[in-house]
Amino acid sequence: MASAKEIRGQIKATQNTSKITKAMEMVAASKMRKAQDAVASSRAYAEGIHTIIANLTQAHPEYKHPFITPRDEVKKVAYIVVSSDKGLCGGLNTNVFKHALTSMKKVQETAEIEVFNIGRRAGLFMKRVAPLAASAEDINDQPVLSEVLPIVTLAAEKFIKGEYDEVRLVFNTFVNTMTQTPTEVTLIPSPEPEVESLSGHWDYLYEPDSKEVLDGLLRRYIETIVYQSVLENKACEQSARMVAMKSATDNAKDIISDLQITYNKARQAAITQELAEICAGAAAA
Repeated sequence: MASAKEIRGQIKATQNTSKITKAMEMVAASKMRKAQDAVASSRAYAEGIHTIIANLTQAHPEYKHPFITPRDEVKKVAYIVVSSDKGLCGGLNTNVFKHALTSMKKVQETAEIEVFNIGRRAGLFMKRVAPLAASAEDINDQPVLSEVLPIVTLAAEKFIKGEYDEVRLVFNTFVNTMTQTPTEVTLIPSPEPEVESLSGHWDYLYEPDSKEVLDGLLRRYIETIVYQSVLENKACEQSARMVAMKSATDNAKDIISDLQITYNKARQAAITQELAEICAGAAAA
């Protein structure tokens, strides 16, 4: 059994750790509320542009944009994997990496893969799995589009040049404080959304022309999807961190309680030993 002094040191260290985890829990809770508000406010725009793209995929424009035209053969696939920059958020990153790896293994049977990472954790993990094309790290707690725009632009340009036949996006979707779901979507070419079919052979009227309008709209669409995924992942990160830090604080309290009992036993044993030695000394005298 450790000495009473050593146990006191363990109790003090655990108490200090508990104070840190409690503070991190409170900070994560505050950031989580802001992240949830950002997700909620951006979903309306994302759903709106999603509806427009859904209608466009059912139209018959004179110009067929490559972003909505599937390739006959898929030889190379790019993955954009979204993660956090920091740890201490439970199994959030592990779950999205597992989901990405499962998808990549299936794709690698017939095609090559390359990875773009948004978030330092994805870069550290994915560089051991596949070549990294580009990365975006140190994303703010309140992300802005300019932080992820270079990744989206590079992936889109490589798709247009024929270097990629498909671009996929893997991220965590925020459901609620306790639930974050790994999600995968095909970013380019944009899949046909599930909407009520519009009958007949029809098309929009474009100004100045269909090529320019579709190019601008589809680029904005994929930028919105990626930006929305980063917002979702930030809300997931803060929620997971808050839950993880609360669990760590509760565990620290249990450890302190157990150590306190052990300390009392050690203290009692030391007192008993001292009394025995005093009695033995008195008897010898």
